[in-house]
Amino acid sequence: MSLKIKPLFDRIVIQSLDSEEKTKSGIVLPTTAQEKPHMAKVIAVGPGGNVDGKDVKMELKVGDKVLYSKYAGSEFKIDGKEVTIMRQNDVLAVVE
Repeated sequence: MSLKIKPLFDRIVIQSLDSEEKTKSGIVLPTTAQEKPHMAKVIAVGPGGNVDGKDVKMELKVGDKVLYSKYAGSEFKIDGKEVTIMRQNDVLAVVE
């Protein structure tokens, strides 16, 4: 990914992974009917530091696959690519 974006403090930038285009029974879903995926790849990580009076250590790194809550973060379009910027604590789990 060639995006030049640097999140601040405890923020991360993620890009959603593609959702399933077929149901388990083989029905092809149009783009509008596909559920927004809640799994994404981390493409940028902030430095952490002192946030709201607390020291925050960044646990995530670029390349991690993560699960995040449905309404987490803010969505942006940068260089024609859709990304979400959110706080590290909005991530629910790292997928290994």
